[in-house]
Amino acid sequence: MRKEKLTFGLIVGTRGVFSVELARSGRRQLLDQIKKLGHRAVILPREAMPSGAVETVADARKCADLFSEHRSEIDGIIVALPNFGDELGVINSLQFAKLGVPILVQASDDDLDKLDTLHRRDSFCGKLSVCNNLYQYGIPFTDTGTHTVAIDSPAFSRDIEFFAGVCRVVGGLRNARIGAIGARPSAFQTMRASERLLQAAGITVVPVDLSEIIAAAGKVDTKSSRARRTIEKIKAYGYVPAGIQDLEAKFERHLRLFLTVQDWMDANTIDAAGFQCWTSLQQNYGCAACLTMSMMSDSLRPCACEVDVAGVTAMYALVLASGNAAAIADWNNNYGDDRDKCVAQHCSNYPRSFIGGEVEVSTLDVLGRALGEERCFGAIKGKAAPGPMTYLRFSTDDRNGRIRGYIGQGEFTNDPFNMSGGIAVCEVPNLQRLLKFICKKGFEHHCAMVRSHCADIVTEAVTTYLGWDFYVHV
Repeated sequence: MRKEKLTFGLIVGTRGVFSVELARSGRRQLLDQIKKLGHRAVILPREAMPSGAVETVADARKCADLFSEHRSEIDGIIVALPNFGDELGVINSLQFAKLGVPILVQASDDDLDKLDTLHRRDSFCGKLSVCNNLYQYGIPFTDTGTHTVAIDSPAFSRDIEFFAGVCRVVGGLRNARIGAIGARPSAFQTMRASERLLQAAGITVVPVDLSEIIAAAGKVDTKSSRARRTIEKIKAYGYVPAGIQDLEAKFERHLRLFLTVQDWMDANTIDAAGFQCWTSLQQNYGCAACLTMSMMSDSLRPCACEVDVAGVTAMYALVLASGNAAAIADWNNNYGDDRDKCVAQHCSNYPRSFIGGEVEVSTLDVLGRALGEERCFGAIKGKAAPGPMTYLRFSTDDRNGRIRGYIGQGEFTNDPFNMSGGIAVCEVPNLQRLLKFICKKGFEHHCAMVRSHCADIVTEAVTTYLGWDFYVHV
């Protein structure tokens, strides 16, 4: 699950030949920033070190011991250099603690009118020394937007919030539990993924047979207060067009399915899930999975079609990075002769907030014709409103034993498109080059999307800390 408030371990460095007051004021400013942004800090008491900042090996050991005590709480470490800092104090603190969490390195600006021996910082240079040590020790880290930045500045606030996003993605993916509800549809070999490669990255896949979900749905108490509250939410989720028969029975069927899936995900601490959305559910239970999947995704617990485990992992990464609901979509249609536009489409299970307006809850179109409309109620239909968009795909490259992916940013447009289902007209710079990459590298037709620009956060998390093969499209 996505954490809003994070806990940061703080290391404030100092070097004895520089003003200790710079280190002490930098410590105060850093704590104020963390508090203002709503996060929590783990830092040695000022009196625990002679200078109030980390400098000596003894200081580093105390800092590491404190971090180790809070190992399960700390999401990332922020290293601040209000003056040159002592590279050994910083590197020993990190090496002794061995938390393995993301690290942000900051260095403070010098002021042009304060370059006397009491006020000069030389943090510009000290940061290079610290980063050199991090490289020597093989410890990955994140840099600030500019080489030096004032601790109490809005720019550093943005650096911290960017870093918080990186910590959410790294921590979330390294401990993710991904559900696989039902078997992959046999017609879609493209949805194959290696559980072993995912597990090596800390991502656990938890399967459940669809028959167990269907059986449990039949036992749901539809008269409970929870069920009554949920059925109202289901009925209010979107508008139902006229002419659909036996609507109350259809809503009850969705109520049973939604509560069962929610209970199973809760009981197994599932962060996101791939779902066998056709055709067994329609034939053996009598509804589409889309409504349940859409509502779960809208609550920031993503669900993907066709048991797309790798795809829903990408959806989860976008949720962690942005805090917005993500969708899974097909790269589906060209948009006339505009080669930088295309249409992302699904039946669909798009979250309501992803569409950005009112949604229609009705019958699957293609499967409705094939299986009977009475068995296919619950599709979410609507067109994504204009706005920023990030797209992301993860895949397991079993031939090379690697997890890989691609990411980029674009826009949802207001261009018309006369097709039913979930529609998103997308404008992507150099789209044809992206499509050639997808084809040549054998990526799937599914892609995760979110209503936000957050590619920089995901890219930093994946390339710096997870070490996956990653293409950034621009």
